[in-house]
Amino acid sequence: MSGSVSKLYSAELNGINANIVEVEADINVGLHSFNIVGLADKSISEAKERVNSALKNTGIKPPTKENRRITINLAPADTKKSGSHLDLPIALAYLITTDQIATFKTSDKLFVGELSLNGKIRGVSGCLNIVLCAKRFGIQTVFVPKENIKEASIVSSVNVIPVSSLREVMDHLEEKLVIEKSKPTTIFTSKQDYPIMMSDIKGNESAKRALLIAAAGGHNVLLFGPPGTGKTMLAQSLPSILPPLSNTEIIEVTRIYSALGLTKQNSFITIRPFRSPHHSTSFIALMGGGSDPRPGEVSLAHRGVLFLDEMPEFRRDALEGLRQPIESGVIHVSRAKKAVIFPARFMLVGAMNPCPCGYFEDPQKECVCSAHEILRYRKKISGPLLDRFDIQLEIPRTSLEELRKKTIANVEENKKIIDKVIIARNIQTKRFKDNFQIKTNAEMSSKITEQMAQIDSEGELFLKQAIEKDFISPRGYYRLLKIARTIADIENSENIQAEHLAEAFQYRIRVNS
Repeated sequence: MSGSVSKLYSAELNGINANIVEVEADINVGLHSFNIVGLADKSISEAKERVNSALKNTGIKPPTKENRRITINLAPADTKKSGSHLDLPIALAYLITTDQIATFKTSDKLFVGELSLNGKIRGVSGCLNIVLCAKRFGIQTVFVPKENIKEASIVSSVNVIPVSSLREVMDHLEEKLVIEKSKPTTIFTSKQDYPIMMSDIKGNESAKRALLIAAAGGHNVLLFGPPGTGKTMLAQSLPSILPPLSNTEIIEVTRIYSALGLTKQNSFITIRPFRSPHHSTSFIALMGGGSDPRPGEVSLAHRGVLFLDEMPEFRRDALEGLRQPIESGVIHVSRAKKAVIFPARFMLVGAMNPCPCGYFEDPQKECVCSAHEILRYRKKISGPLLDRFDIQLEIPRTSLEELRKKTIANVEENKKIIDKVIIARNIQTKRFKDNFQIKTNAEMSSKITEQMAQIDSEGELFLKQAIEKDFISPRGYYRLLKIARTIADIENSENIQAEHLAEAFQYRIRVNS
């Protein structure tokens, strides 16, 4: 077989999805050289040095004098490849071509792993995504680094083989050693101790009620008030009342973190993400992108919370970029040679002061800002972006008497809030059972909102009177109905009533007016 072309399979990440890569090896007569072709970047070009050392230290014979020209082709050649995960298939392709390993069936196997200089196999990023790719293409067996085994074994319909060295892979393929396939990983959500629970917050009962509604319907929230009123603490307590991730959502979120190599310590993500980027974060870091597009903060917050503290201090282009993923739940990143789509279905929570100094209309401290400064500061949040906050809530100061009350963190109180959220979410799950794209009221389109927002006669009269007295945009109108629908779900009411609409109306302040 020496001198013939061998071929086996690996995979390459494209965003958070993976595609099959064919690894071909050929040995020819000529001066000694080791070339890797197929639009490989520098990290893969360096693979030849890692593979050379790994082969030597595993006891593999070098090419003979007659066959010293080694060519590795990574197909398809028009797709850029990057990373070190192709080391293992490159080494095996060489071994097959030089007859240093017994022939085995390659069409039903996929290999992935980085080789160290001594032949050991290190973990790689995107292992879950690669196993899902193998399943999609009907490949039955995937060889993965032992370090990635828990993550990879989430996919139960694929035989996942954990390997720790090149020699171990060779012995298994030659049937000298049997490596048992990994048992499917059982997904379970461990008890999470949140640093701040909703029951820890003193006072601010109206704000806690608003966050309960937001959690129940997946609504975006803008917290507006002077410094020190607890806006950040309220936002940080929100994850403590969100329902646990479902198994499907766990896989969705884990795929994103796996693509960025953030799952090596934790095999999969079992709690809802809470991302709080600094206001100096760049557009690409927030939205995702780069020359080789990677997920940004909006994707890392998928199925969780994206918290923007001091929201007006963020770059204007970054804030305006949020408008599209808020509506669609995905972020499109287009480059000259590549276009990818990242999931970005998150709850957006923003916090801002009323003016640059923070004390406009504050009863306890005088504001030092001019009218022009206040107007310019508030205009940093555009009308279209402000319209996308379902709940806009002014946070007043908590009285000294409330702060001095001695309270003990009440787990049972927090559980009662979570139970209300879960009941409301279960109602929404039944409501949207025939529409797999929608999980919460906040995700409804205007058409679906019209269908699902059944309003009783008193509610219709209230709605008509309220709209006549207070201008509201068409988008704001539908968002109002979504909030009222969620309030009705919390109260276990089939129809939206006047009191539900009245409460929904009070969450629509005008920050930049």
